[in-house]
Amino acid sequence: MSIRGFAPTRRQTLALGAGGLIAGLIGPQGRARAASDTLTIAYNVNLPSFDPTVGPSAVNPTIQAIYRSVFDQFIGQKPNLAFEPGVLTAWGWNDDKTKIWMDVRPGVTWHDGTPFTPEDIVWSLQRAGKKETGNPIQFVWVGIDNFQVDGNRITADMKQFDPTIFKWMAFLTGYVLPKAYYEKVGADGFEKKPIGTGPYMVDSYQGNAFLRLKANPKYWGGKPAFDTVVFKFVTDATSRVAEIESGSSDLTLEIPYEEYDRLKAKKGLAGVATPISDIGMIFINNEGKLDKNVRLAANYAIDKQAIVQRLLRGYGVPIDTLEAPEYEAYDPTIKIGFQPDKAAKLMQEAGYSPQKPFKTTLQTTRGFKPKDYEMIQAIVGMWRKVGIEADIEVYEIAKHFELRTSHKLAPLAFYNWGNAIGDPSTSTGHAMFGPSPHSSWKSDDLDKMIGPLWGEKDEAKRIAGYKAVDRYIAENGYVIPLLQYVQPIVFKDDLKVTPNISGAMQPTLVSKKS
Repeated sequence: MSIRGFAPTRRQTLALGAGGLIAGLIGPQGRARAASDTLTIAYNVNLPSFDPTVGPSAVNPTIQAIYRSVFDQFIGQKPNLAFEPGVLTAWGWNDDKTKIWMDVRPGVTWHDGTPFTPEDIVWSLQRAGKKETGNPIQFVWVGIDNFQVDGNRITADMKQFDPTIFKWMAFLTGYVLPKAYYEKVGADGFEKKPIGTGPYMVDSYQGNAFLRLKANPKYWGGKPAFDTVVFKFVTDATSRVAEIESGSSDLTLEIPYEEYDRLKAKKGLAGVATPISDIGMIFINNEGKLDKNVRLAANYAIDKQAIVQRLLRGYGVPIDTLEAPEYEAYDPTIKIGFQPDKAAKLMQEAGYSPQKPFKTTLQTTRGFKPKDYEMIQAIVGMWRKVGIEADIEVYEIAKHFELRTSHKLAPLAFYNWGNAIGDPSTSTGHAMFGPSPHSSWKSDDLDKMIGPLWGEKDEAKRIAGYKAVDRYIAENGYVIPLLQYVQPIVFKDDLKVTPNISGAMQPTLVSKKS
């Protein structure tokens, strides 16, 4: 069997078989891009829910590309992470920063043709702030109160100053939903037939298989380049390679870097690999019985540079804090480094050695990010040399969110943390503050340092405070930062692709070459 000169392995043949099944479900328009008005993307995660504001999937950075295709966020964000007008055209604070104001874009319509109004903005923000709605960052939205509408201008009180409130409006769960429609059909009805104001409308959906979208001809931002977009949910990296190499898909992402290098050099294909705002890190659970010496040894024993060079073919930036270089509180002077002798000494002081190892469990995804499982295998091998013996447990990304929000992660858990707004509160803050449902390490010392920073009005003092927190975390080994990711994207060479530093590979960033 060969397809366009591609002779697949047995595993790739099986992958193509699965792809063929999906193509059959999608129909002719969802197969290889026979017409220039269809874009087919082999995507690396499934879509568990259409509501972008509730449940664990709402804080999964990888799904945001789909959500941004159907729904609008309050405030837009450019591929370089700069903020721009969205359905809000302007926004700001009053002089003493006790109130906010927002101007709503006129002339916008929902996918069902009904007009978009300021009341939709108010209802969406009020709903996000209610605990019973299940918004995973409800504690952010609950701070906005006492809304007033005057024409297209909305004003509201802030219960306490939040320096990031407008940044969140362009970030996770910051989406506008239709008040009248949602109240009419309810949560179940919305899942069956979701509508937004975004560039694409939901046309067909088969859980764990595909999502087909149709262009919104009345989109306020202009009609998108493709009439039809198909997201094929292909969670296996080998299968995604097969999808693009066989021509069944027009674009794919998050594939092994050796495959990226190989495919981008093939005739008919092109590629782009850009550092994005995602970082790879290992959560440490405060209930996992890793004392300070073991935690620090686990950090010092990892040769991050070797992992980037040997496993990731140079595609990655080793880091030692939860702040990537693009983040506002990044401090390049915070260094951990590869110090295996120091790691071994710390383990000896803790009573462990390669002959008498500390035993634990490390959870990881497999194929969600390029070489994620192989990277964890390499780390486990490095740990073994200093006296840490970790059993690897593989889980799907959805399971990670379930375990994390219930504080049931293993003592060690690999994760990809996305922070598209680059603020330290949405990296270090939410990852390490005990009351946050997204933290794995929970301790009073950190909470006392981070707590006052949430409402700090002096921006320079706030950023300096987070830098101090990051240094303290590194000194105590409360988390294991690994690297800033480079996102590999491969696509047919008749396409033009604009990479997104947020990592959200939105169809609106893809166009046809003229």
